[in-house]
This record gives sequence, C-alpha cells and structure tokens, in this order.
Amino acid sequence: MTRVLLTGGSGFIAAHTLDLLLKHGHSVVTTVRSQEKADKIKEAYPDLGKDKLDFFIVEDIAKEDAFDKAVISNPPFEAVLHTASPFHFKITDIQKDLIDPAVTGTTGILKAIKKSAPTVKRVVVTSSFAAIINPDNGLWPEHTYSEEDFNPITQEQAMENPMSGYRASKTFAEKAAWDFVEKEKPNFTISTINPPMVFGPVVHYLNSLDNLNTSNERIRDAALGKFKDEIPYTGVHVWVDVRDVAEAHVKAMEIPEAAGKRFFVTTGYFSNREICDIIKKNFPQYKDLPSETTPGGTFPEGGMFKVNNKRSVEVLGLKFRSLEECVVDTIKSLQSVGL
Repeated sequence: MTRVLLTGGSGFIAAHTLDLLLKHGHSVVTTVRSQEKADKIKEAYPDLGKDKLDFFIVEDIAKEDAFDKAVISNPPFEAVLHTASPFHFKITDIQKDLIDPAVTGTTGILKAIKKSAPTVKRVVVTSSFAAIINPDNGLWPEHTYSEEDFNPITQEQAMENPMSGYRASKTFAEKAAWDFVEKEKPNFTISTINPPMVFGPVVHYLNSLDNLNTSNERIRDAALGKFKDEIPYTGVHVWVDVRDVAEAHVKAMEIPEAAGKRFFVTTGYFSNREICDIIKKNFPQYKDLPSETTPGGTFPEGGMFKVNNKRSVEVLGLKFRSLEECVVDTIKSLQSVGL
C-alpha cells in the first residue's frame, strides 16, 4: 500500500484514477475545489474511512502556494499524481484561464513536495498529446510521433486562439516539470502521461449532459442526432479510453522502470464516422444518426502521421480497449443522466 496525493479528484481522468488506486489497495487523499465536490466523491465510496479516502480543498491551483498544506499528511505521502489542469475552451483570457493554472499548478506542487514532503519518491503528471504534436506540420504523413517529440509552440502562438492556448498550457507545464527536476534535483522522480483525445464512461458526478467533459461531447452529440446531416471534421484522429489512461497513471507510480519517462498513451486512430457507426450498431433507439451517404467524418485522403505507443505497452503493460467497447460504455454511462 502506498499513501498517495491525487490532485483534481473530481475530474474525468482523476475519477477513474481514484477508483483504480483504491482497488489497488492504496490510501488516497484527493484535492478538490469545494466541499460539495468532496461530498459527491465520498457518496460513491460510503464504506471507506478517512484512512483510505480523504480530501483536501484547494480552491485555486494557480496560486503560488496552493498545494503547500495539501502535501503534508500523517501518515506521510509516498507518491503524488497531479491531474489537476484546465481542459475546456470556455475562456476569456488564455494566459489567466489556461496557461497560468497549468504551469503554476505543476511547478507549485513540485515546489511544495520538495519543501514539505520529503517522503514522496514518485510524482506522475498528467500531460497530453498536445505537448507532443507539432501543429505547424499538419498531417505530416511521413512522421511517427513518440515520446521524443515536443510541441515547439511559442508564447506568441499560444495567444492566437483557445486551442493554441490549451496546447501551450500542456506543453509549458510539462517542460516546467522536467526543468524543475533537472535544476532542483529533488528526492522524487517524475513520469508524465501524454494521452490524445480521451473518451470513455463517466464515473465522476455528472448532473446533466451539459456538463460533460470536452472529449466526450462528440459521442453525446452524435447520439443526440446533431451529426445527422453532416459529420464534423474529426480533428486529432488519435484517441484512448479513459480507463487505460487511469491505469497508466497508477502503473507509472507503481513500476520502478517508469521513473523519469514520458508515456504517449494512445490506442491508435478513430474517426467521427466510426463513432456514429458504433452507436448505430449498438443503440437502435437513437434514430437521428448519419447514413452511409452523409458527408464528413472520414480520415484525411492524403494519409496522416503515425503513432508509436510501444513504451506504454512494454513498460506499463497496457492493453488498450477497443473503440467499440469505449463508445458503448460511454453511451451507457450517459444514459443515467438522460441521454
């Protein structure tokens, strides 16, 4: 059993990670933004005492000292999984709403661990394919993306639009984490998890379909008939199931060989048309789905970049779920809130 601090416990990935940590017998304190969020998580685990699951409220991760008290525990923490970072495009200020919380949240927790939690040996940070991809090179069919790639985005480019701001936030935060370890030489090692589009069933508290995490919105919209006349452009054609991302976080903490490594955690390719076809095949009650002649949602004609997920398979032992299993389980989980 490891004593673990999990940040951002009510998030989409974090909720699955928490579930897995508890199943693996670890003792977890998770940070949340409010008491209400803590109460909702607690409702899902009514039989667990504070020794197994406890909470710490961190209202604003962008504050320099946000995690100073959160990292102090009795018994002391041995590992930290840092998943808290904004992923949405409903923003007014790219710097303030995206970049600052991501970068300051990451460096802030690393500083706090070094200063006040000397027993922590492993830190796992949720990064993203956004910190790997080079959008300037477009589809780049001759290239294979792997952990060797880093998004070369600049501060100036980050300010162009919310998508660039999001990609910059993940890139700058991850680079800041690696720089911290190199310069500060702390007692702990870090690993980063870099998933692309993350789909999958919702296990965190969801009160309506309007509050869904960004990636899953396209599965919801397809089922609601919004793609009936035209299937939207797929965008980044690589994906992973949230349960596999959660497993990557827990394994990166548990497996010694994962220390000091990035992990590009991806199943492979998908298209919006495939998502629609899977819904149609498994849920005949949804009538307004695209037909075979509906335009859009396919793969790019000239081919696209390749992906290398070898490290996730060989070091973490991941066995990736299929798109069909993922979409079916996602729809089932959304039916409980009215889909």
